[in-house]
Amino acid sequence: MSQMLPIKFQEHFQLTSLGINQTSIGFNTLTMESDKFICVREKIGEQSQVVIIDLSDTNNVIRRSISADSTIMNPSYKVMALKAGKTLQIFNIEMKSKMKGHNLVEDVTFWCWINNKTVALVTDQSVYHWSIDGDSPPQKQFDRHASLAGCQIINYRTDVKLKWLMLIGISAQTGRVVGAMQLYSVDKKISQPIEGHAAAFSQFTMEGNSEESTLFCFAVRTVSGGKFHVIEVGQPQANQPFPKKSHEIYFPAEAPQDFPVAMQISPTHHMAFVITKYGYIHIYDLETASSIYLNRISSDTIFVTALHEASGGIIGVNRKGQVLSVCIDDDNLVPYVSNTVQNPELALRLAQRCNLSGADDLFIKQFNTLFAQGKFSEAAKVAATAPKGILRTPATIQKFQSCPTQPNQNSPLLQYFGILLDQGQLNKYEALELCRPVLQQGRKQLLEKWLKENKLECSEELGVKGLDSTLALSVYLRANVPNKVIQCFAETGQFQKIVLYAKKVNYTPDWIFLLRAVLRSDQGGQFAQMLFQDGESMADINQVVDAFMELNLVQQCTAFLLEALKNDKPEEGGLQTRLLEMNLMSAPPVADAILGNKMFTNYDRAHIAQLCEKVGLLQRALEHYTDLYDIKRAVVHTHLLNPEWLVTYFGSLSVDDSLECIKAMLFANIRQNLQVCIQIASKYHEQLGTQSLIEIFESFKSFEGLFYFLGSIVNFSQDEDVHFKYIQAACKTGQIKEVERICRESSHYNAEKVKTFLKEAKLTDQLPLIIVCDRFNFVHDLVLYLYRNNLQKYIEIYVQKVNPSRLPVVVGGLLDVDCSEDVIKNLIIVVKGQFVTDELVEEVEKRNRLKLLLPWLETRVHEGVDEPATHNALAKIYIDSNNNAERFLRENAFYDSRTVGKYCERRNPHLAFVAYERGQCDKELLAVCNENSLFKSEARYLIRRKDENLWAVVLSETNPYRRQLIDQVVQTALAETSDPDDITVTVKAFMSADLPNELIELLEKIVLENSAFNDHKNLQNLLILTAIKADKTKVMEYINRLDNYDAPDIANIAIGGELYEEAFAIFKKFDVNTSAISVLIDNVRNLDRAYEFAERCNEPAVWSQLAAAQLREFLVKEAIDSYIKAEDPTNYLMVIQTANNVNQFEELVKFLNMARRKAREPVIETELIFAYAKTSRLAELEEFLATPNHAQIQQVGDRCYEENMYEAAKLLFNNISNFARLASTLVHLGEYQAAVDSARKANSTRSWKEVCFACIDGQEFRLAQMCGLHIVVHADELEELIYYYQDRGFFEQLISLLEAALGLERAHMGMFTELAILYSKFKPTKMREHLELFWSRVNIPKVLRAADEANLWPELVFLYDKYEEFDNAILTMINHPSASYKESLFKDIITKVANIELYYKAIQFYLDFKPLMLNDLLLVLTPRLDHTRAVSFFRKINQLPLVMNYLKCVQNHNNKAINEAINEVLIIEEDYNGLRTSIDSYDNYDNIQLAQQLEKHPLVEFRRLSAYLYKGNNRWKQSVELCKKDMLFKDAMQYACESRNTEIAEELLAWFLEEKNYECFASCLFSCYDLLRPDVILELAWRHKIMDYAMPFFIQVLREYTEKVDRLESAEAIRKEADQEKEHEQQPLVFDTPSQLMLTSGPGYGNVMPQMPGVNPMSMPGAPTRNFPPNMNPAYMNSMPISGYGSM
Repeated sequence: MSQMLPIKFQEHFQLTSLGINQTSIGFNTLTMESDKFICVREKIGEQSQVVIIDLSDTNNVIRRSISADSTIMNPSYKVMALKAGKTLQIFNIEMKSKMKGHNLVEDVTFWCWINNKTVALVTDQSVYHWSIDGDSPPQKQFDRHASLAGCQIINYRTDVKLKWLMLIGISAQTGRVVGAMQLYSVDKKISQPIEGHAAAFSQFTMEGNSEESTLFCFAVRTVSGGKFHVIEVGQPQANQPFPKKSHEIYFPAEAPQDFPVAMQISPTHHMAFVITKYGYIHIYDLETASSIYLNRISSDTIFVTALHEASGGIIGVNRKGQVLSVCIDDDNLVPYVSNTVQNPELALRLAQRCNLSGADDLFIKQFNTLFAQGKFSEAAKVAATAPKGILRTPATIQKFQSCPTQPNQNSPLLQYFGILLDQGQLNKYEALELCRPVLQQGRKQLLEKWLKENKLECSEELGVKGLDSTLALSVYLRANVPNKVIQCFAETGQFQKIVLYAKKVNYTPDWIFLLRAVLRSDQGGQFAQMLFQDGESMADINQVVDAFMELNLVQQCTAFLLEALKNDKPEEGGLQTRLLEMNLMSAPPVADAILGNKMFTNYDRAHIAQLCEKVGLLQRALEHYTDLYDIKRAVVHTHLLNPEWLVTYFGSLSVDDSLECIKAMLFANIRQNLQVCIQIASKYHEQLGTQSLIEIFESFKSFEGLFYFLGSIVNFSQDEDVHFKYIQAACKTGQIKEVERICRESSHYNAEKVKTFLKEAKLTDQLPLIIVCDRFNFVHDLVLYLYRNNLQKYIEIYVQKVNPSRLPVVVGGLLDVDCSEDVIKNLIIVVKGQFVTDELVEEVEKRNRLKLLLPWLETRVHEGVDEPATHNALAKIYIDSNNNAERFLRENAFYDSRTVGKYCERRNPHLAFVAYERGQCDKELLAVCNENSLFKSEARYLIRRKDENLWAVVLSETNPYRRQLIDQVVQTALAETSDPDDITVTVKAFMSADLPNELIELLEKIVLENSAFNDHKNLQNLLILTAIKADKTKVMEYINRLDNYDAPDIANIAIGGELYEEAFAIFKKFDVNTSAISVLIDNVRNLDRAYEFAERCNEPAVWSQLAAAQLREFLVKEAIDSYIKAEDPTNYLMVIQTANNVNQFEELVKFLNMARRKAREPVIETELIFAYAKTSRLAELEEFLATPNHAQIQQVGDRCYEENMYEAAKLLFNNISNFARLASTLVHLGEYQAAVDSARKANSTRSWKEVCFACIDGQEFRLAQMCGLHIVVHADELEELIYYYQDRGFFEQLISLLEAALGLERAHMGMFTELAILYSKFKPTKMREHLELFWSRVNIPKVLRAADEANLWPELVFLYDKYEEFDNAILTMINHPSASYKESLFKDIITKVANIELYYKAIQFYLDFKPLMLNDLLLVLTPRLDHTRAVSFFRKINQLPLVMNYLKCVQNHNNKAINEAINEVLIIEEDYNGLRTSIDSYDNYDNIQLAQQLEKHPLVEFRRLSAYLYKGNNRWKQSVELCKKDMLFKDAMQYACESRNTEIAEELLAWFLEEKNYECFASCLFSCYDLLRPDVILELAWRHKIMDYAMPFFIQVLREYTEKVDRLESAEAIRKEADQEKEHEQQPLVFDTPSQLMLTSGPGYGNVMPQMPGVNPMSMPGAPTRNFPPNMNPAYMNSMPISGYGSM
């Protein structure tokens, strides 16, 4: 049995399993402020994320892309605080909003939430509190004490009232971690430094104190040892002081450097949980400071903790990412403290203080001892404080009652009750015993006081102790006795509270009975509504309605039903009908209001419609009618209906029904109903069809209706027919203005059709026709119609008032009908230019009558009109008449050049050129010049135009006239100009057109011949450049003849044209020597000419260029000589690189010495040192190093090391104290001891590795181990070191190294793991010992693989067990039993496996190796074993008897397979008693199959069981037949009787008679008496002459029949007597009238029915006749609103 522990340990989950990176699990990246949330900062790639884990919902991890230095979650809410630098912000995650922000002037080194509203901020100097409420900034609390300087802050704690504050930090001093704390009092504003590592505050109430004490608890480990302290701070005045307590903290020997890191205090148990760095947990009792428990719960450091509120324990996260919790086990704490800790007093105190079980015997013993000694008061205290109320029983009360009362003292019972009242609440028995004398004395106020103070446990028995209703109600409420509570509510008239209480306690009384009682008061309606509120139905609503109507409460019933049926459910249709029917018959306005509100939809609509029509509610009747005949009968009475409603109503009818109703309305009374029909047609014309409606109106010849109907839709319709019909209707009704409007505004009629109709209509006003013709361009037809019908005045009206812009068309039409020119001229003059002149000119010009307009045009010009059309027309007339046309074209500024030029092209090209030139119509001008060979004019125009785009057009290759044009430009046009801009644009045009030869010809004429542009620089440049491009033979001539050009630019262009000699000549002519030598070097590529040129010039710049060229050709010596002549060190990098490439370091030393004199560059001095090393000038190298320099010695040393110049490298590394590289160099020189010394100085892993590997290769194992001890502490380097040893076969040395390293302070898991692997390979005997000592510190999966490969099966099982891979452990023991099997271990592990299949492998294993222990194994596997499968397995291998013990143990599961297996074994063993017990106790098996099996069994008892089974399955006949075969007469009679089947019983009797077994026949008559028919029995007895055997049966039958006759006679006499009494009953006392209908004569309903005009509702068929009593006054009808009752 495992040891009983006082704690519960649980691993909640692994952070890595939720996607958290292992590297993100640490003190700086993970925070946990409470047991609600964990917050982790991660970096995924380049993106920073914050991960929020809700511990109650780990499946929904929240990830946010947030860049922050630190994040902490609020302890209770999804509120997150972020810190980035000095910026602080608080966000509400659920609201996605920022709550607060602040920028501090100091850096925050630590922060945390101290409660739900406050964040604590710790800086290097001070501590602040920042509230999330309001806009206040952080408030400073105190300054940090000097003792915390340089400490890492790990925690900050406060008490509940924020009166005491504690800051905790740690620092490394003299090889240990020292804790420093600062305790600060807010009230006293003073601080106290304390040495400590972990601390917390707690509230604790001492026995005898009235107020809580604030306890300050802290744990510390000093040089001398560890201690846990409990001290009270801020003692309340009324309290006794809490004595200071402390206790030693024990640290195990394997954790010498361990120290406390966290502390949490359980508020439920008042115990402190202290966590240490090495994962140990210490639990201390606060009251006594006693140590209760110590154990290691984690092999990794738990770096963050919080209080686990659910269990009152502690929860934390370790570096592996495990989320662990530890809490107190209430069941085991007291026994553990008493038995294991051996502290019974503390156990009693804990049981008493925390109300825990486990010390019951001690309390009972103490109570009995005190009671026997007569110390009743002390005994009462023990009974009152005993945990779980173990002594507060009726027996204890009887004990105190039996004790005599001492003189001058209270009775022991009263003392006991007094102590119990002081301690808390009395239980049920105590309350009854105490209240009995109190009530007898009439002191109810004491009972009320105790109830208010909750001192009594109430019960039903207490409520019946003679209390009044109010006090009893209070007791019953507390005792939760629903029936009594409701009874009290009813007695006190609090009916409304009944429903609320019944819902609250889920109790269902007889609601209808209660309702009938309540209806007699004024609260009946409200109570009924409460029964059906919130969608719940507590009673049958039909019964509720019946209860209302029994008292004729129609108004209240209506109000109730309106509320109850408001959800309008289909199943409530009958009630809806009933509600409407009762109101239609009694209060039609109320029914009208209900129907108007459309509250219900599931009632009988046809029935309600008929009732509505009868009472005159035609609107409601129409709403419910569906038959067209009914609708047409009612709808024609439009004067009784609301027109707006009627229009809306038609929207609910079908199209055909609507049209039929409209026809019926027009047919019945067209004058009365026309307006409504028009409204209906207007609203629903789209649905009903406009054409159908038009036909209806036309069929009744109602053009007025048609006009108004179409008038309402014509503005929105696009139907041509609608518009045409509307025009027709308007014309027929004389609405000419409307015709005129629709013709003007509408765009959806057929213009041709309307025009024809208007012509035929012969209207007195032709304006509609004019509008149509004007809009649709029928002006020509209009003019012809008006002119031929002598309506000329309408022509003038049209062009003057309607549309003057149509004058040109009108004039054209008049010209076509040969109208007089004077009329036309007068018409044009009258209109006065309100038209487009171009159109008029075009119309007249088409008819060759243009001169007709000359007077009018000249008049307009004289008036100052500058319209182009007017001047264009005038120009055309002048051109045709040859009247100074060219002068007009040059002087007039208003005509359109393009129009007039086009007009002149065929008539006079010169005039066209003039017009085009004036308007700069380039395209047209070029076309006319090319077509008519006007090249000279074109050339002059082009030069004056100065348009590059135009030049590009004429100089393009596609222009066939280009040559003629160029000749005119060169010979004539260009010579005539003296404007430089003309020359510039022309030259650019020739350049752009890529005409170099023509351009040279042009430039020679300008530059070389005598002209104004001879010395023009740009033209000279252009001439040379053109020659370079087009004729290179002329370039040298131009260079020598011309002097005013840009030499450098020209030379560079010549180089680009590969004219290197010409370029050299230009540079030489203008003394640009550096450029000249560049040409020789880069282009001519003749270094000899370049050297000669440099000697002749002897300029440093020239020598530098020459040196660079020589260097590029790898002429290093010549290049260095040239650089020295130039004294130019600027290109030292290229010189150094080239010299290094060709390995010429001797010349390089010369150059670098020159360069060092000119510039003290680090690169120069660095390369000089390397050159010394390469030339083996170590003496000069040492001398150089001794002088001040800027060389990169480290770099040179690395280069010397890489090129195996170790002596030089040794000098260099020694000079700069680079011990790491020096160690590597010494290794190569074979100086191992010196290398180790250098590695120690370097103290880097890389150096240790290099020296170690070298020592291994040199077999210097002592030195190698010295180095290896510094390597193995780094887990990343361990594997490489091990491989290095193993590859060289030094296994013993490697094991010795790792064994020595285990004692290091920084020993890690990898070392223990690798040593275990080495043991498995080379020293297997030591592996088990190693694992037992250090299994928690090894990487178990890795060691598992090694043990498996080495076939170390016991060790493998041990590791699988520790790693909780129980499945593999079992498989190992099964596969290798001889080496690894242990019975106790096997049974312990098999229950923990995850794969249930292993159970069956284990069963097979035991069958093979341990068959006698198989039942023990099966009992262990029982909780998770599939019994059906197990039975099938054992049946298959025929081993069921072997596991009979197991089967009997698990038969209580009533499993079918188990039952059948047991039954099978019992049959085999012929144990019929056991089988009978089995089938009676467990019924889950195949009864019929078993019965059939037993039916053929050779033993009669088993066949008897078969009959028993058939009986149990109601197969009575088979059961009886089987009994008859085996002569089991008693069973046969019993089963026949139980079958209750007369046929079976009679067959059995017949069989007895056949067998002549008359005794059994008589016995069967007795057994089956009530199944047998007397006539059958009489016949059988008479036929077989055995009347004597049957006589007792007949006597009994005769007696029963006689009694039945007597009862019938008695019942008939009683019925006759009742009928006589009923005839003499008095008449009812309430009404003196015949009984009335329930709905039609209820009180309070009016006797007036709304009538249809001219209809008497009482004369309608089926109308009810109402006879109200004379004393009946329907008063409420007069004050009732139309919409319903006032209460609705």
